[in-house]
This record gives sequence, C-alpha cells and structure tokens, in this order.
Amino acid sequence: MSDPFVVVGADAAGLSAASKFRREAPDRDVVVFEMGRWISYAYCGMPYFIEGRVERMSNLLSLSPSEVDERGIDLRRGHKVVGVDPDAETVAVETTEGDSFEQPYDDLLVATGGRASTGSFDVRGVDGAFTLHNMDAAAAIDAYIAEPDAYDHERADVSAVDRERVERNAAMPAPETAAIVGGGYVGVEMAEALSGRGLDVHLFHRSGHLLSDFGEAVGERVETELDAKGVTVHTNAPVVELVGDDRIEAVVIEGEDPIEADLAVVGVGIRPNTELLDGTGAELGEGGAIRTDEYGRTSLPDVYAAGDCATAIHAVTGEEAWMPLGLTANRAGRAIGATVAGDPSPVGEIAGTAVVKAFDMEAGRVGLVGDEAARDAGFDPVRETVTAGSRSGYYPGAAPTDVTLVADRDTGRLIGGSIVGPDRAAIRIDTLATALEADMTVPEVERLDLAYAPPFSPVWDPILVAAKVLNGTLDGQ
Repeated sequence: MSDPFVVVGADAAGLSAASKFRREAPDRDVVVFEMGRWISYAYCGMPYFIEGRVERMSNLLSLSPSEVDERGIDLRRGHKVVGVDPDAETVAVETTEGDSFEQPYDDLLVATGGRASTGSFDVRGVDGAFTLHNMDAAAAIDAYIAEPDAYDHERADVSAVDRERVERNAAMPAPETAAIVGGGYVGVEMAEALSGRGLDVHLFHRSGHLLSDFGEAVGERVETELDAKGVTVHTNAPVVELVGDDRIEAVVIEGEDPIEADLAVVGVGIRPNTELLDGTGAELGEGGAIRTDEYGRTSLPDVYAAGDCATAIHAVTGEEAWMPLGLTANRAGRAIGATVAGDPSPVGEIAGTAVVKAFDMEAGRVGLVGDEAARDAGFDPVRETVTAGSRSGYYPGAAPTDVTLVADRDTGRLIGGSIVGPDRAAIRIDTLATALEADMTVPEVERLDLAYAPPFSPVWDPILVAAKVLNGTLDGQ
C-alpha cells in the first residue's frame, strides 16, 4: 500500500477520520500518531467518573489500541509530531524513547485538540491544584479526594494511566473544601461531582451569572439549584491567586480575604493546540484555531484540520467560528476521512449546541444567545423569556421550564435560544438547533407540529409558547 493518510491525534476527530478512511480506501495506508498513551476517551464523562457515577475508567474508553489495530489502522502512541514541512509533504516525529524521524504523507489531518487554559495561574507543582482536560488528571483527582486507606486502585483500571501520579495523590490526606475556578461547563459539572464526594464546594465565576454562554435566565436557575444543594457560588468574583507552597491552601478573590481550600480545579477555558504548524504559513482564525473551509481543508495543500484545534462555519452567521465540542470533532473527522478517500463530504456547520446538568437542573443553548454576539454578527436582536410547564399541569412530574428565544428584528429569523428546567429540559434544545439549521423564522417555529401527550408535554410545548410570545413582540413593533 502507498499514498499514506497521516493523522496527528488519536481521539475523537483523528480516529473518526482514520476509521472512515480505512473503510472507504482499504488500499491506502493510514498512520495515526498520538503523543501520549490515551486514545478515544470520553472527555465529557470525566466529572461523572470523579463523582463515582462511572465506576471504572475503562468505561470511558470508546476504542482500545487492539480494536484500532483490528481496523487496519497503524496507531503509534508515544509519537509526537513536532513539525510539518508542507513543501516536502512530511511530518517530523519524536518518540518517547528519544528517536526522531520524518514521515511522508499524501494527505495530512491535524487533530491535535486543545489544552486547558489556566489564565494567570500555574497549577503545576502545587499538590491539590488541577485542571481537568485529560484522563490522567481525572484519575489523579479521584485518587486525591479519597481517604488514603479507602482508595479503590481498581477504579483507574486502564494501562495507559499515569500510575505514579495516581499513587502519589492517593497517599495524600483527603481534602475537605474544594475551590472551582470558572463557572462554565466543567465548573458546574465538577461542583456537582465534588459535592457528591462529600466536599464543601465553592464555585467562583468572574461574571455576573454562571454559564455565561447560556444567558442570564439559565445562569440564575443553575445558581439557585447549586445553592440549594449546598454549593457556595461566588459570582462577580475573579480569582487572582492560588495560595499554597507545596499544597493548595486557599484562593484569593480580587479585593477579598483568602478563602481556604485544600483542592482547587481550574476550568477557565481551553486553547487550541496548533504549534506543530508554526512556520508553515497555515492560516489561523477565530480563537487562534486553524482556519478550515467547508471540507476541513486548511490553507496548506493536502492538509486538513478538525476537532478542538480547528474552526468551522457558524450555522447562523455563515462566518468562521471556534466552538470546541464533542459532536463537532467526531462529525468533522468522519467527513474528512470520506473526503480524503475520494468522497468529498462537508464537515457540517455548527451552532454551539450544548447541554449541561447541575444536580436536578438541566440546561441547553444554541446559536446566538447574547445580544452582543448577535449585534457583532449584524443582527438586531429581540428576545423573550417565558416560563411554561414541562408536561400537562395535572400530570405528575410537571415542572417550570424557562425558554429564551432570540430573533432578528428585521427578518423574524430565529437566531438563538436557551432552555432550563428540571424535567427533560435539555433535550428540547435539539428542536431549536434543527430550527436554526433550517433558517426558520419565529412564526414558522410557532407553527411546528410538536408532539403532545400529558406525560411528555402540554398541548403547547414550552418552545411553542416562547415562539408565540416572541412572535407577538415582533408583530407589535
């Protein structure tokens, strides 16, 4: 075989591309380089492992190295690609054993993902201070939380785990108070996870409401839920310092006295890993991610990018966007695998569709939820937030559901929305995501024939109620 398809990164985008390519082009080589030992794991499941809902780390693995080998993919772990020569069509590779070599490619996919951003903090070398962006960190946090004589070593039951790091954290005294820096997805999910492990949890967020991308209505209800479950939420509270010499001792909010904590999780965002393209002339776009077109192609010939390191086209604005989410990576990788194999397949547009759980509260968002983002995209936003029942009022389990819809004043087009409530609220966001992809107007959303039966929805689903109210606002302008 010849004409190698080389993939850098063996997680969602990379292995999706390699697997699809192998099925479509069995006569060509496909080589996947992974700098670490972990492959194809469920990043979004890590908080639930730490909480204990997921009993074993192996439950979070989608593919094992042996399964990848059975697919005919040449997977090489412990191989770091440190550079790309687009003229020679080679990549420079260094191994953990200290060897180095050049690998030719006919087509190249950069699927290097992202890394946790710590802002001005450096958690390295401080015991009890973590970011959560890989499985070794999840295993270390899980071990650190447990009492030394009660830690179940079988929980980290994957050979790829950094065993020395796990054992070191398992030997430390168990923490009592946790500080979570950042009130986004990771922060909210970790607040529930650490509370479930019996810790006194403080969640710090620099803006006025949690889950900033979801809008104020969602942030307020999630904060109320966290407070009711014993989590102390600090909004408008930028953390300026982590205090502790060898082990974390406290966090400092701007203008406040230190708040004691013997565990800190910093989750203030991620940054795309693009360094291997330094010096190649590859164009970078939104968020510093690699700029790609509708087929995942970069500005370099025969070089593609996908996943958390790459941009995509926003379904509402039609412009470049960077939104690192799981489905985006898997879908783009699969499409690129098909394209490289000879079947041109668009990677698909993105709308930032996301859901999150906070104890008994569920939330979802899609599109342009904030007014500033909408105006920056050239829209004149009009919004309404309504509260409606999740089921028929007489049916057990009905609960208040808040729906926010955002439309463009001039065209009536739906451009964004969010939803929050304790009774199957999150899954309803898929209706709005579909409406956005179809460029529907608010009147068209109001006329959707959504299902009704008392156990599932009132006659007027909360989304239809919100559309009806927003349509009235648009008509009354």
